[in-house]
Amino acid sequence: MALKSVLITGGNGNLGHLLADHFENIGIRVISFDIAQPQRPVASRNIITGDIRDIEKLRSLFDQEHPDAVVHLAGLLSGSSEANPMDAWEINATASVNLMQLAEQYNAAPFVFSSTVASYGPDVPADLPAETPQWPQNVYGATKIATERMGHWMKTKRGFDFRCLRFPMVISPFAPSGAVTAYPGHACFAAKSGKPFKFPVKAETGMSTLYLMDVVRSLAEFTLCDKACIKQPAYNLHAFHFTAAMLAKSLQNRFPDATFSFNPQEPANSMIANWPDVVDDGHAHDDWGWKHQYGFDETIDALLETLN
Repeated sequence: MALKSVLITGGNGNLGHLLADHFENIGIRVISFDIAQPQRPVASRNIITGDIRDIEKLRSLFDQEHPDAVVHLAGLLSGSSEANPMDAWEINATASVNLMQLAEQYNAAPFVFSSTVASYGPDVPADLPAETPQWPQNVYGATKIATERMGHWMKTKRGFDFRCLRFPMVISPFAPSGAVTAYPGHACFAAKSGKPFKFPVKAETGMSTLYLMDVVRSLAEFTLCDKACIKQPAYNLHAFHFTAAMLAKSLQNRFPDATFSFNPQEPANSMIANWPDVVDDGHAHDDWGWKHQYGFDETIDALLETLN
């Protein structure tokens, strides 16, 4: 697909910034919209700060910038959503639907929405089929489903090019300290620094996982693939399953003096333990050629190299 420009909401975060780099490296102009200022400014990038709920500011953005496509990453994460459920609904659901309608009005498509396997809810099979019903027991998952369903309705009823990826746990060297799933990066940093580390989950706790750079690549490939390839309402992605014990052992093989203990914290342990170990991503393989590049060992190697 020949895109000249793309709007990335949440574009100043680590994922958004890396995705913007990817698009710019292949000649696509990026408009980055975020409530926060970028930590790593790029002089050539058009960076617009604002609240995703500010529909008039977004309308002005579409009027002035005329993006060809939208990748929607902005939103509250799970912990913040549970603490502020009404804010989560306004930001993650209502603002997302408003943004989709603006994109439709201004012919900015595809519209790529970042969702989560957390939308399936607890007590799902360890090996999760793609067609499993979604019944989350948290606000974050509920807001994601609401946006998925509205996007699918706009696609089937109006022909809007809505596309959705559901991500599992994402391992990142840049994960914020308060993120429920941030402990792998923190464990790697502790091992390199010679400091002890307490895992906030049980040794046997783990789930389906992707490395950050595979997330970036999947979003770019999914945005650029031909519309005819998109045959599912949403696509699940998966690379590997690991447990906290596997991560501790892998790091101790690299850093023999590293010391680890396990001090399960709630809701982190239960949340991750209830998520699937393997997610069926066969539709993504078959329809648009998705293949992960980072397995467990490659992810740990990449994390440690980035932490240098």
